[in-house]
Amino acid sequence: MKIALLGYGKMGKVIEKIALERGHEIVLRKSAEDTFEGLEQADVAIDFSVPDAAVSNISTCLNSNIPVISGTTGWLSSYDQMVALCQEKNGAFIYGSNFSLGVNIFFQLNDYLAKMMSNIKEYKVSMEEIHHTQKLDAPSGTAITLAKGVIENSDYSSWALENAKKDEILIDAKRIENVPGTHSVFYDSDVDTIEIKHIAHNREGFALGAVVAAEWILGKKGVYTMKDVLNLT
Repeated sequence: MKIALLGYGKMGKVIEKIALERGHEIVLRKSAEDTFEGLEQADVAIDFSVPDAAVSNISTCLNSNIPVISGTTGWLSSYDQMVALCQEKNGAFIYGSNFSLGVNIFFQLNDYLAKMMSNIKEYKVSMEEIHHTQKLDAPSGTAITLAKGVIENSDYSSWALENAKKDEILIDAKRIENVPGTHSVFYDSDVDTIEIKHIAHNREGFALGAVVAAEWILGKKGVYTMKDVLNLT
């Protein structure tokens, strides 16, 4: 499989390493100052860039009839636009706030716990996410996905980074050197606390999931998620 890497920072380099180990070829390594030259050779593109570049990267791939996997967060105000473009072009697209197998299992656990707790009003939900200082968006896309999982299964209506109202989930976003990613969901009452947590030890879990998603999407048309890739639906 020939892969275009859109974004060649730390994640892009780990994705390259894993892709090569799995027998794939890299035909484009695009940093911010580079062009899309070589994209036409690709069977699939993997976008781990920055929020300002994601929409351009994804739309260029869809307009070029190249399946695209995006793990860039912080651009989701344009997500529906990219879904519509994918459908218009009969393309293939996966966005994931996190491609780690463990995190996607954690998403399912979070949804299940939210359903269990939905009728127990003594508990207040809050979240904490910790990432490296180079991460540009806050809260993380993973934290937003976790918050949405609670919102869809409870009376909460939204989330907030500070001064959360009664129907909002407070997300405490911290940035600390050399932390790949830690996410915690708390259910606090006067008598106890229930906590679920996922700790990433390195970037390889995210990178492997992205390459697996790229392998999975070949030959398919439509908009998918990691639940489809991992058969968690």
